[in-house]
Amino acid sequence: MEWLALGSIEEIPALGGRYVDTPQGQIAILRNENDEIFAVSNRCPHRGGPLSEGFVSGKIVFCPLHNWQIDLEKGEAMAPDHGCVKTFPVKIEDQQVWLGLVGVTP
Repeated sequence: MEWLALGSIEEIPALGGRYVDTPQGQIAILRNENDEIFAVSNRCPHRGGPLSEGFVSGKIVFCPLHNWQIDLEKGEAMAPDHGCVKTFPVKIEDQQVWLGLVGVTP
């Protein structure tokens, strides 16, 4: 696994996020009220809404298009909705955020 440096936690909007372009597509980097960081594919399984523009509460992101709720740990849509997004590993070292990507060469 290759680790991509994303900058400091403060560079990710609280209760929201931003996205990064990677060889594996756009990935939403999201931050909740406890400064926990999550990474998921940046497309809602419903209509492709940009999850990086959604509202984050706890371990859930709300899609900005139709308010679908996506579990940030499992990548699954919350009932009654169905679907899922890919999740990616993240780590924090000295307040710096790192995104884990499989099969990427530097």
